[in-house]
Amino acid sequence: MRETILQFEASVNQAIVGQDAVVRQILIALLADGHVLLESLPGLAKTRTVKAIAARLAATMKRIQFTPDLLPSDITGAETLLQAGTERALLFQPGPIFGNLILADEINRAPAKVQAALLEAMEERQVSVAGKTHLMPELFLVMATQNPIEQEGTYPLPEAQMDRFLLKVLITYPAPQSERDMLRLLRRESTATPEPVGTLSQDVIFAVRRAVREIAVAPAIDDYIVSLVNATRHAGELDAELGRWIEIGASPRGAIGLDRAGRVQAWLQGRDFVVPDDVRAVIHPVLRHRLILSYDANAENVTADQVIDRLIEKVAVPA
Repeated sequence: MRETILQFEASVNQAIVGQDAVVRQILIALLADGHVLLESLPGLAKTRTVKAIAARLAATMKRIQFTPDLLPSDITGAETLLQAGTERALLFQPGPIFGNLILADEINRAPAKVQAALLEAMEERQVSVAGKTHLMPELFLVMATQNPIEQEGTYPLPEAQMDRFLLKVLITYPAPQSERDMLRLLRRESTATPEPVGTLSQDVIFAVRRAVREIAVAPAIDDYIVSLVNATRHAGELDAELGRWIEIGASPRGAIGLDRAGRVQAWLQGRDFVVPDDVRAVIHPVLRHRLILSYDANAENVTADQVIDRLIEKVAVPA
């Protein structure tokens, strides 16, 4: 199974040049059964990345384009009155949220009440409409894209929704060589006949998830995860600088995310147990959106990743 997953990753990397780390983090979210938030400036292939992954999965992809005039029912669906002769009945018409891979494109361009329509689906894997509960499919992954909140026409996501994303992945500008490779790739795509893309079976994904649950986690690793998350809540006791930078620390979902993502990272490395390097490999995408930085940190242009770097330095690694 590991070879199959790595072939899938290599296939996606061929379509998204120079973003190997981004593809790996999205793969971790897929195998850990967690949602992912992709953030970058416009034009850095957020949507292309999601579509490239969906094209290589045996799954149904639904796209929701978030706009300021979107309504919650446009996402979840609504009950519609149908009439056949003299008979009338209310029938639930599912919205685009009912799919395997949900591309929530530019999610922070819609107001909070629309973003909140995703909360129940993302956490409880169900949608409640008119007092009735409708379950999501077994394979259900929200892959949302957003532009930085400094961009025109964006709304900050509610903290409750941010916390429901397992990972927040940052996409940066590609290296010059990668950008040259990208130009050549797009030229070939514009002139060549598209070749059929092999699909990764959902059964393989479910089997890998079961294998990941069997990955051993020693008590020392549990202590390390809890120490890292707890340090974000009592940062001043660990380091004065961290105490000035962190306003609110990570929730327990941060520890759960480190555990789940760390086990996937260990599995991808071919190990059946987690080591501290696995936790450190995933800590930035797991925690960067769960920290609320202070005014001092923002005034000094300190980023969440810099805070996490400092956190890793200060928290002792288990022997």
